Amino acid sequence: MRIISHKKIIEFSEKYPDSEDWLHNWYSIVSKTEYLSFADLRKTFPAADIVDKFTVFNVKGNHYRLITAIHYNTKTVYIRNILTHSEYDKSKWRND
Repeated sequence: MRIISHKKIIEFSEKYPDSEDWLHNWYSIVSKTEYLSFADLRKTFPAADIVDKFTVFNVKGNHYRLITAIHYNTKTVYIRNILTHSEYDKSKWRND
């Protein structure tokens, strides 16, 4: 899968260093795998959820949330946001 953009992972990891290993591991796995569907993705990431039109990953034991838009037909993953759990709960990201 092609991931847009790795820069968001780097920036978030600098601000929240405890997320770095998980996020870089996620990036490594997803960038080397071609998922055909959400069901296919859940084989690797069983805690991933669909929220509205986004795929949300629980990062580091649910401390953070990685919000993505995945286009399986073009094999592209767009990183929309990476948020703390409390930022995610405010739901402002849904309207951005």
